Amino acid sequence: MPEQQNIEYKQSWHDDYLKWVCGFANAIGGIIYIGIDNKGNVTHLADYAKLMEDIPNKIRNSMGIICDVQLEDKQGDKYISIQVNPYSVAVSLRGRYYYRTGSTKMELTGVELNEFLLKKAGKTWDDVVEEGATMKDIDEKSIEKFIADSKEKGRMPDTKGLSDFQILEKLQLTEGKKLKRAAIVLFGKDPNRFYPNVQVKIGRFGSDSTDLKFQEVVEGNIVQMLDEVQLQLNHKFFIRPVDFTGMQRSEKDEYPVAALREMLLNALIHRTYMGVHIQLRVFDDRLSIWNEGALPFGLTIEELKGEHNSRPRNPKIAKACFMAGYIDTWGRGTLKIFNSCLDYGLPEPSIIEKEGGFMVTLYKTVQSAVDGGAIGGTIGGPIGGPIGGPIGGPIESLTDRQIEVLKLIEEDNKLTKRKLAEKLDINVSAAQSHFDTLKEKGIIERIGGTRGYWRILIEL
Repeated sequence: MPEQQNIEYKQSWHDDYLKWVCGFANAIGGIIYIGIDNKGNVTHLADYAKLMEDIPNKIRNSMGIICDVQLEDKQGDKYISIQVNPYSVAVSLRGRYYYRTGSTKMELTGVELNEFLLKKAGKTWDDVVEEGATMKDIDEKSIEKFIADSKEKGRMPDTKGLSDFQILEKLQLTEGKKLKRAAIVLFGKDPNRFYPNVQVKIGRFGSDSTDLKFQEVVEGNIVQMLDEVQLQLNHKFFIRPVDFTGMQRSEKDEYPVAALREMLLNALIHRTYMGVHIQLRVFDDRLSIWNEGALPFGLTIEELKGEHNSRPRNPKIAKACFMAGYIDTWGRGTLKIFNSCLDYGLPEPSIIEKEGGFMVTLYKTVQSAVDGGAIGGTIGGPIGGPIGGPIGGPIESLTDRQIEVLKLIEEDNKLTKRKLAEKLDINVSAAQSHFDTLKEKGIIERIGGTRGYWRILIEL
């Protein structure tokens, strides 16, 4: 039987495998076989008697949990099975938390750890009470606009005669007499007083990120920022091309409004609010928006391009935005971005995980999508290397780490970002960045979707 999400084979025991036990306990559980190779062949354990005594004690002493450790026999060859059950509470190994996702084990730190601990406690970040907040911190006009928007969609129960606090109660944004974090982010007078960087920074660039022309910072709650960001873009950042049809003059937006609105809503709803601000970059030939917060465990970039289940990072915020008609709850936001660009005659947007966050990029033209803008050349000229030769240049132009990644791909053309992260001892975002860089250089390409494989385009 091959390795699976909940099965791990090890030829011999090392104390480092306690991390795998911890990862299984924090996820969906699993089985670790000691004395079996990656192909499922029993290799025989000479020290099985000692291990049968040591392993249960090490698990109990280091993590405080009990696992079912059994001695198995196959035609006289001994091996050990460790059955790890999932735990409803967070399990740590010497103060560190590990999680099994897919076929890899990862250490949880920072924001991911905070969200994991809240989840184990049955909470999400936005569902936590903000002890220092009162109704004096809530903007009445934002609630009024929210109610007006919700009435258009008919999703909000009748609020006639209700106080602002009672409206927040209906939205499940209170606990007793106290306000939850979601209430502050959605309707707060000054959310930055409670959480840093509740803002969207917009920059106008030339052809690349080194050419900053001017910038604006939009602050406020979600209801306010949703309108203000769009207003700033239209008035200061976009040049609207004029399309003359017959005798009538009409203006065509640079990008489809539906795509822009979905990108902004996704960033506002799914961001990590204890992280850095949302960053919106407007270039000559493209527009990108980045927010901190990686994809939920188990969800891939390819799945975002089609129908997928909605798994919001901040469900209380998401539910309120649904009531107002800003979003639906069917996981169609990214699909709407793709379809609206297609209908508009624009290239397919790009979606990548980058620097612990999530970035969506829209392109104005096909050329923009191909070369990312005229940086160093145009189609028909060199874009970092002659057309007809290896795109992206010879292997000598790559870093040692990039060459190492290529060799790992050569060994396993179905290499995932999480397996790469484990092999290089880096985080998943850094692993994805290596894939993205090599793709941009024309060194590798992806064949197929989530079940596809990598193809190397140069000679190693």
